Formats: sequence, structure tokens, C-alpha cells
Amino acid sequence: MKYIIIGGVAGGATAATRTRRNDESAEIILLEKGKYISYANCGLPYYIGGVIDEREKLFLQTPQSFGTRFSVDVRVENEAIKISPQTKSLKIRKSDGTEYTEQYDKLLLSPGAKPVRPNMEGIDLDGIFVLRDVNDTDKIKNYIDNKNIKNAVVVGAGFIGLEMAENLHHTGAHISIVEMGSHVMAPIDYSMAAQVHQHLLQKGVSLYLEQAVERFSKDGEQISVQLQSGEALRADIVILSIGVRPEVTLPQKAGLRIGETGGIWVDEYLETSEKDIYAVGDAIEFPHPLTGKPWLNYLANPANRQGWIAANNIVFGNKEKYEGAIGTSIAKVFDLTVASTGLAAKRLKQMNIPYRSSWTHSNSHAGYYPDALPLSLKLVFDPANGKLYGAQCVGYNGADKRIDQIALLIKNSGTIYDLMKLEHTYAPPFSSAKDPIAIAGYVAANILSGTMPYVTWRELHDANPSEILVLDVRTKDEFLMEHISGAINIPLDDLRERINEIPKDKTIYIYCAIGLRGYLAIKILLASGYSNAKNVLGGYKTYWAATAPICNNPIEKNPMIEQNKNTPTKTLKVDACGLQCPGPILRLKQSIDSISEGERLEIVATDAGFSRDAQAWCNTTGNKMISNTNEKGKYTVVIEKSVPQREQKANLSGGHGKTFIMFSDDLDKALATFVLANGAAATGEKVSVFFTFWGLNVIKKTKKTKVQKDIFGRMFGLMLPSSSLKLKLSKMHMFGIGSRMMRHKKRG
Repeated sequence: MKYIIIGGVAGGATAATRTRRNDESAEIILLEKGKYISYANCGLPYYIGGVIDEREKLFLQTPQSFGTRFSVDVRVENEAIKISPQTKSLKIRKSDGTEYTEQYDKLLLSPGAKPVRPNMEGIDLDGIFVLRDVNDTDKIKNYIDNKNIKNAVVVGAGFIGLEMAENLHHTGAHISIVEMGSHVMAPIDYSMAAQVHQHLLQKGVSLYLEQAVERFSKDGEQISVQLQSGEALRADIVILSIGVRPEVTLPQKAGLRIGETGGIWVDEYLETSEKDIYAVGDAIEFPHPLTGKPWLNYLANPANRQGWIAANNIVFGNKEKYEGAIGTSIAKVFDLTVASTGLAAKRLKQMNIPYRSSWTHSNSHAGYYPDALPLSLKLVFDPANGKLYGAQCVGYNGADKRIDQIALLIKNSGTIYDLMKLEHTYAPPFSSAKDPIAIAGYVAANILSGTMPYVTWRELHDANPSEILVLDVRTKDEFLMEHISGAINIPLDDLRERINEIPKDKTIYIYCAIGLRGYLAIKILLASGYSNAKNVLGGYKTYWAATAPICNNPIEKNPMIEQNKNTPTKTLKVDACGLQCPGPILRLKQSIDSISEGERLEIVATDAGFSRDAQAWCNTTGNKMISNTNEKGKYTVVIEKSVPQREQKANLSGGHGKTFIMFSDDLDKALATFVLANGAAATGEKVSVFFTFWGLNVIKKTKKTKVQKDIFGRMFGLMLPSSSLKLKLSKMHMFGIGSRMMRHKKRG
């Protein structure tokens, strides 16, 4: 038998080696139009960035070593230009332009995909590149080595685009990413990609989302990237990562069936519409196991699996069926790992498939063991039976392990309940007694069972403020540092005592840091007759990431940051790694209290919100932020304890001032408002107090000028307190005894 394989990367190379193992006597010809076969395509960006230092490491086999080991006739720089299925022949063109013909018994196509390069003004300017193969890599590497690259623009924020952004960043260039979509990394949902946005901004990358490039032009030695918004970016190099399309020119000319998504149609045995011609890899379309609809999947793992199955069917006949790929992928984005499998919520919504989602935030391993880093996990599942549709994970360590486990469950029609049953290996360095995916399963089960009424971050964001009450059950300190606009704060531990402060005639949206305290609050409220309370899934961490603005302006040095970084006589070092909010910020406060003025605290945490919280805490307390850095999921903050003078506090206010609203004539609430106003005034703030209709009773004098009142005015005068001395307590008034006790206490 004579087998010819077109394409020598991934699926094609795998098919060639498997065919040889199946049939030692067969004649096997491997055609590759490029110079190289069996190379690490996914490693190309890392060679450009210098992470992979030797070019030769990219090549798993040379044409010579591959041919010798597997007894395959490897012909590089030989391009198949025509297939004649009727005569089972190929026309092939060599690099020198000469052509020849080969006969085959069976043919396998693995032509791959080609990068999208739109017909756009200036697209062919020097310095604009795509990255698909070794030749592209060599061109980019040579350009960078011979140019002074200070600014780079990456058009497209898919896997290759983000990997190139990171590796160009390693060269010292400032990176701008332009993406037409609302978020980076199309396979995942916005709420998860939002965490990637914030990480990119922390690394100094500029993001231009929902923006398109209109044209390119030369601006001296640089390239001007003109956006449709009217803004122009200047770059020394531009990388196009807009996407790829199946390379179907050859099969299309041969009359092979092209599917509805533009890929080569194949059956369950990976045979095309022409007998004895098979196809694998990026160029084929195949039904998605979850939807049954054809789709394109540009990933190496499925291509290798397809090559293995196709080789079996080529040699032994069509006996082995291909199960399909659900799309399991992973990428390194600076310090973050982003992994996903199955269908995202947005795809299910597009296909009108009912679904539910859950968000959880856990540590990669036991929090008390060093280097416990946060993992954010989103599940998407069937609302009827809990069947898993997809999962997404963003974190630093362990994202690959969790997504791989979930992917196997999805491919075997698993449910959220299978996540709860999973028996995982456990030791403090590797996981927790409750693994993150088990926790995600329990949360999803609570959603489906109805034991946890819930609301998503988007529903909260889009809600009418007048129709809901937003309840923050975090600690008072967490609330003061940052909270959702309009929220009221009743810490979870105080909720039972203060439950009467919560109205029953409004829908209540409860949130905490990550969702756990919100769930406990829900249980308390439900047991007390509140049927309209809902927990915000994923808590404030999910909400903040999804709603935080994208700011590309250079970060100005905070006036609180001390410019003199000379090491003081004493620095207290504290490890808060593994603690989730509010743990790190509470540890910070406790530690600051233990040192003297002028001494410094260096505290390290793994909670992603700690960096922001620490800065907010310094702004409100007047302590000096010396440095605020992050690396590989660890946030290191150095603070110098200080007691600023009144004048300094006045400057820090920026002159904005504070306004308090006196909305009640209850004595205790009125006193609370005045206490807060006096506290603000003591910091040097300009303070105003606005009195509502009822609040005006607080400033009624005992001696008033007589005025003529109509019937309604006289009626109100009889019902309202005649002066501030007649104000009552909202609770424990006790016929005036409570009020007198309160006034006596305040005077004392």
C-alpha cells in the first residue's frame, strides 16, 4: 500500500508515525510545502521573547531524523497543487518550480489553517507581521534584533496575540492591544476575561477594546495604527493576530465537500466526501459533542488525536470513530493562567440553550501552606439536570489540573454532582480538603436546588436602584475601603441583631468578598422570613472585576507614596499569603498597630484585591505607601507608619469635601450624623449637612418667630416635634427616659 500525507505538523506527523507502526511494509510519503516538519508551533512566541533561548529546541524532529526513524519518505518544500480523486493521483510542485505526479492508494490531508490578513490600507508595510510558522518567527525575531523596539501594537487578543504581547513585553517594549470584541480571549466569558484585563493593566499593557483598525501608514520610522475611533497608535512593530481560517484551497479544487463553517467536511471516521481521502487538524470541521453542530477547533491536542484515529482507519478500514473535541485550551498571560473547556455562557446564549452559571474563588491549595494562590472558577451547566456544559479557570497555579478534570467529565456527559463526588488527591502543598472544583460543584448544586437564591453580577449592575436594597455583609473596614455604590453595610456577625434594619418590602441583593458570607447571610434572612433576598454569585471580587473601568492613562505617582525609600531602622515583615479577603487587610491593620511611627511594614499577600485595598487603606488613614508591587500572583506592599498633621490631611482630601444627609429626626440617628460630620471636619475636610423634610426637626429652635400657618401647616406642627429637645429615640425611647439618658451620656 502507498500512503501519501499532506502536511508535516501535528496531525500529519502523528498520522505518519502511527501508519508506520500499523504497517511496516507500507510506502509512506510525507509532503510539506515548508522547510520544517514536526515543530513546536505553540512555542514560537516564547522563542521570540527569549524564554526559549535556542531555536533548535523548537524542532522535535528534523526531516532527516524523522525519515530515518520511521522509514518515511519526507519531502519538504514539496507542495501538492492538485488532487485527482478519480485517478488517485497528486500533482506536486518543488521549490525550484518543477512539477511531478505521484499515485496513492490512500491520502490524508492535514493542510492546517492560514492567518487572516485583511485587505487594508498599509497592511504590507515593513514591520507588520503575522505569526503562524517558523518562517514568520524568523522574520519577527530578525526584525526585533535589528530594530530598537520601544512600542508594539498587537491587533487581536486571542491566544497568539496575548502570548506575543507578553513576549514582546519581555523585550522592554510598551505593548498596546487592539481588540474588536468586548474582551480578550474569545473562548471565555466577559466576567472571567475581566480579571485578565486588570492583570494586563497592572503589567503596564494598554487595552483598546471594542476598537478596530482602519488603516496603517508610515510615520517617520514608525508605523501609525489608525483606529476607527479616530485615535492613532504609534508602533515600531505590529503583530496581526486577528484569527485563522481553514486552508481548504487544495481540497476545494478537488471537489471535496466543504462544510457550513468553511472547513473540510469529514465523517465520524475522518474520511472526506471522497473515498480513500481522509483529513485531520485545523482544516476540518466536526460536530461538537455537546451541540451536535459542526465547528472549527484550532488546537494541537485534537489534531494529534485525529491523526492517530485516521491512521488506524487508513490501514485497517473504517472501524474507529472519532468522538469529537469540546475545545479545551489554556494560555499563560504574564503571571496568570487562563484555561477553559466546553461551551462558554455566551455561546449557549447565542444558540438559545438554557443554562446556569456559578462563580467561585478558592485557593490553589491549603491556605496555611506557603504560596496558596487564588483560583477563580466559573461553571456553566444545564438548569434541569446539572449536566456540565463548560468551565473556565483563571489563576496562578492549578488551573490546568482543574480544567483537565472537568474536561474529562464533560466528554463523558458528567454533571455538577460528579464534581461533588470527585475523590481528589489531597495534601496541603497540592490542594485543600475541599478542592476548588468540589466547592464549585456544591455551589452549583445549591443554585439548582433553590437553597441559595442568587443574582449574577450583571443583573446587579443592570438593576434599578430604586427597586432593590444592596446589602454588604463584609466587615466595616472592608466596606469603608471600597463598596458597591448605594450599598448599606451590616457585617455578617451583626446581622441577627440588626435584622430589623432590613426592609421586607424590597428585593435584597447581598454580597460579600467571594460569596461565602453572602450565602450564610441568605440562610439567616430566609429563616427570618425574608423571601426576597438573593446572594450575588462570586461576591464583590467578581462584580468589581467585571465592572472596573479600563484605564490606559499612565498611573500617576500617588501623593501618599514616600519618595525617600531609604530603609528605616526597622521593617516588620508579615506573610499574609493564602488568606482571603478580609484576612490580608486585617493583618495589615494589626501589624501597623504593633509598630512605631516611622517604622515600616512589608506585607505579602496572594489575594488579588489586596494591592487595591492596601492603597485605599493608606489613603484613608494617612499612612505612607512606600511601594506596591506584584509578581507571579504575590502582592507585596511596604507601608511606613505615620501620624500626619491636620494640614496634611486637608491636602489629601483634594478639596472635595464631604456631604452628610440628615434624613431622620430620630435622636440616635441625628447624633450619629453629627458625629460623622465632626469626624470628617477633624481631618480638615469641608463638611456640609443637608437636612431633609424630617431632618429639619433636628435644628428646630425652642423659641421660634410666630408665623401664620394654613390648616395643613398647623396639622404638621401638631404631629412633629416642637423643637430639637423633643426628639425621640428610634429604639428604647421608654416614654422619654431613653432620650434623656442619651443626652446625659453625650454631655458627660
